[in-house]
Amino acid sequence: MSMLTPQGLKGKQYRITGNSYPRLGRPPRRSRKILALIGSLLALALIGLGGVQLVDIFTGKGRHSSAQACATPAATTSGKPLAAPASGPGASGSPAAAATSTAIPQPQAVTVNVYNATGKAGLAARTADELKKRGFTIGKVGNAPAALDKKVPGTVQVVSGPAGLGAATLLGSQVAGSAGSADARTDASVDFVLGDTFAALLDPTQAASALEIATKPSPSASPAPGSC
Repeated sequence: MSMLTPQGLKGKQYRITGNSYPRLGRPPRRSRKILALIGSLLALALIGLGGVQLVDIFTGKGRHSSAQACATPAATTSGKPLAAPASGPGASGSPAAAATSTAIPQPQAVTVNVYNATGKAGLAARTADELKKRGFTIGKVGNAPAALDKKVPGTVQVVSGPAGLGAATLLGSQVAGSAGSADARTDASVDFVLGDTFAALLDPTQAASALEIATKPSPSASPAPGSC
């Protein structure tokens, strides 16, 4: 029996004529159809997302959202946080009753109490004389109270209330390495407490330069486009 003879024909011969033959191929797989369907859905989703973004760009919704996200609370009056209230030689009254003042006054308008927290005799009196020559009004002069005596490791501790913040800045510029703190006093007086490393005041030219630096606004970096 020939291989071209189908089974059951018992020897009958058939010839294939013509020059075209049927081509047998693999039946389409179901997984390919599923993948094609998923790809089509993803393409439609991307097209839709791009359309929404274009609408937001042309209508300005994106810019409005960015502006709302970058909104910040109103700044404080001075632009700088106040130091925490602390007890000092001239502390008195209630901090709620004191008005905050950061304006730099003239030396004649500043009453300064000079205290010696070191073991060097006469240091407070000599320093008070120098400050008086520069126009400051001198208040109390003497040894530092127990709370600060021998406890100021730097050059000078400048202590003031909210009303004397500008005066404290002016006095702090008179010496290198001064440190400031606030207490609950309601007046504009300032305590000038001499510490262990204090030697002398800066000369007037150096003090003027130090005051200019202390009162110069610190530069702020510009935000990048699209960011706060």
